[in-house]
Amino acid sequence: MSTADTQTAPAAVQRNGRPATAGDLAPLAFAGYAHFTAMQVRGGGVRGLDLHLARLRAASVEMFGRALPDERVRELLRAALETAPDDVSLALYVSSPVGEFTAADGPELDVLVRTGPPSSGPAGPLALEAVEHERALPSVKHVGEVAKTYYLRRAVENGYDDAAFVDRRGRLSEASIWNLAFWDGTAVVWPEAEMLTGTTMGIVRRRLDVLGVPQVVRPVTVADVASLAGGVVMNSWTPGVPLTRIGASPLPEAPGFVDLLHRAFDAEPRTTP
Repeated sequence: MSTADTQTAPAAVQRNGRPATAGDLAPLAFAGYAHFTAMQVRGGGVRGLDLHLARLRAASVEMFGRALPDERVRELLRAALETAPDDVSLALYVSSPVGEFTAADGPELDVLVRTGPPSSGPAGPLALEAVEHERALPSVKHVGEVAKTYYLRRAVENGYDDAAFVDRRGRLSEASIWNLAFWDGTAVVWPEAEMLTGTTMGIVRRRLDVLGVPQVVRPVTVADVASLAGGVVMNSWTPGVPLTRIGASPLPEAPGFVDLLHRAFDAEPRTTP
């Protein structure tokens, strides 16, 4: 998949508010116990900043038993954006200096903030291969998920663009780095399954409520897909990339549905950290 970068921005990494050194990063290169959030910054502002902060708090409590104050996180975001272009992709990672493979934990939490070129994601439409897979800690956006890249590459080898995950009950949950959303002709359909609730998904859902657009949450199987009127994937890059099929189940073009999701997302104001 290709991304539509609108400008170039040099990649930069800060650790706890200062430029990261090789010594800072070397131990982390071999670590896999951390969580993160990813966002697109435009004009120095972020849509759904409250959702990103809530995600980081909940994930830190789940993984480390404690969380950094929101204001500390915002301070670290401001430090990273101070020398960055107005438009960047940003990812913020939270880890413990103690690392993994130990029951002990350190007193402090480390934060890495990485900035790089902005992206709006692939144009699509995309075809997804349906694969049986359930993420560990599905409600947490954590690192070290080799399956995401593995199934993506397998899907491309098999003639698809990416992979969609099916749980042990046969329900679609999410795609490799995406949430799924469907249109039944009247309402937006969100799959019911254990998954990561994306920040873009959260933004779209609350803005659709404001617009009065019906939304339902229900189980969706691959066989159900053929009866739906459209489908998309969404993540921090974009609120909607159209889908043409999942497995052998086709999806019709639904430009009105895609436009609705983009209009809902665009109605969310940006907040400066």
